[in-house]
Amino acid sequence: MFELISQVLRYVFIILIYLFIFSILRLMYLDVKSMTSGGGSLDEAYLKVVNRLDSLNFKMQEYYVIEGDISLGRSSRNDVVIKDKFVSKNHLLIREKNQRYYLEDLGSANGTFLNGVKIDPNELIELQNNDKIGVGFIQFIFVDKR
Repeated sequence: MFELISQVLRYVFIILIYLFIFSILRLMYLDVKSMTSGGGSLDEAYLKVVNRLDSLNFKMQEYYVIEGDISLGRSSRNDVVIKDKFVSKNHLLIREKNQRYYLEDLGSANGTFLNGVKIDPNELIELQNNDKIGVGFIQFIFVDKR
């Protein structure tokens, strides 16, 4: 009887190991897939979320393609909705002018940070490749592939 239970437990343990390996391979596949595919063309400028998405208590995409002007904020009327309580309803705007991108804080309560420095409300600041934008608890990296 003991030998039968031992044999069954051995097979259960082997199955659990295979399931664990399968789940790790699946996560690796999904991670690689998210880097190679997406909702838009990454040949243009985009915002990449630096935060671990699984640590947030709200849903966000991994990156947001910038096509023309885009707005960020807590309101559902924004192009990028951030359900963070430290983000204003209409927090900031990224404008495209003459193939350059500019960041504008829309008078948010907690401010917008560019490379760790709080920017003045309603001031247009030109974005450079790899600039870090802080909005509430969310950190973005601005990537311009041009």
